[in-house]
Amino acid sequence: MLARWARYDLIAIDELGYVPLAEVGSEFLFQVIAERAEKAAVIVTTNLPFSEWTQVIPNARLCKALIDRITDRAHIIETGAESYRFRRTLEKRKGRTSMANMTSVAPAAEKRSSS
Repeated sequence: MLARWARYDLIAIDELGYVPLAEVGSEFLFQVIAERAEKAAVIVTTNLPFSEWTQVIPNARLCKALIDRITDRAHIIETGAESYRFRRTLEKRKGRTSMANMTSVAPAAEKRSSS
């Protein structure tokens, strides 16, 4: 299985921490990351600060080793706490509300212009 993952130029792990990993899953993730260290790229996205990763990877020693390998020579980009999906939903709602207001205002404007 590790040889299969080693063939990829890039692995993206999206939303690490959304679901806690079982011990075997944590160990496998560590092996994949460790094998790729300084050889191939890995992108990891998460909403958790590193201090909370032990909620996902309960073995503290393994968690520390994994963070050590992920952050070595890494570009860490913090995007803030606001979810882009939540923001997009609010913008859509705001757009619908604006459209609804325009629709309810339009007939009144038509009545004034025809009088």
